[in-house]
Amino acid sequence: MLKLAVVGKDVSRSDSPAIHEFILRRRFGRECSYERISIPPERFRERAEELFSRFDGFNVTIPFKEEILPYLRELKGDAACFGAVNTVVAESRLGYNTDGYGFLLMLANEGVAVANKSVLVLGAGGAGRSCVKKLLQAGAEVFVYERDAARLAAVYGEFGGFTPLAQVPERSFDVILNCTGVGMHATEGMLPSLTYESGETDTAERLLKKCGQAVDLIYTPARSEFLRVAEHWGKPALNGASMLFYQAYMADCIFLSVPADAEEAGRLWKEYREEKE
Repeated sequence: MLKLAVVGKDVSRSDSPAIHEFILRRRFGRECSYERISIPPERFRERAEELFSRFDGFNVTIPFKEEILPYLRELKGDAACFGAVNTVVAESRLGYNTDGYGFLLMLANEGVAVANKSVLVLGAGGAGRSCVKKLLQAGAEVFVYERDAARLAAVYGEFGGFTPLAQVPERSFDVILNCTGVGMHATEGMLPSLTYESGETDTAERLLKKCGQAVDLIYTPARSEFLRVAEHWGKPALNGASMLFYQAYMADCIFLSVPADAEEAGRLWKEYREEKE
């Protein structure tokens, strides 16, 4: 039996155990134990090594996608490009990032076109970095708002190709993507707070009124305040549930050393939703 886990600051409500157990059983005929490991950020260093001895592999989420890097032997694929890891094979200490795969597959399967479209990304942390890189590869015109100036400069220095924003213009964007994490856990029911070009600090509602579509990587709650406000203004709204599933699917393929297949991933997502209904 595979011993797996998801590791983050607070993963108490994570759907990852149910998703991985479904994929491994339905697609690969494998059983697994999949734990939720919540670790206070200040204790991550003292807890990190035990993850490699306790599990065959583990997934990493907020805020440890970069903190795990010193414990790894090598970064593979997107992880090397993003400088952030969400999937770790314990024995080899290899780090991968499947967020980008999950993100693009979510957009494609949900009919969100980004090629030659203006996309505003809120937040340039681990998930935001992955999305920015994939949006650029998909031919989007990308704008990135990040309150941490050093983080924004670092991402721009690595990727380039997008417009970095310390202040947000009050204009229309085809898609607004929330990668901040605001709206879940302790911030549930809240909207990201932005500094606008006018110098005012206000919520993202000003932009949601004008956008073409809203996408939130948050999946718990299923309807974040970000998406609720977007729907209030008549905008199509999409949460990150399918992205979570697709990145989990690719992670399981990595754990088992088998190639990922986009068509298969889409079929499994449909079956998973039907089973949960």
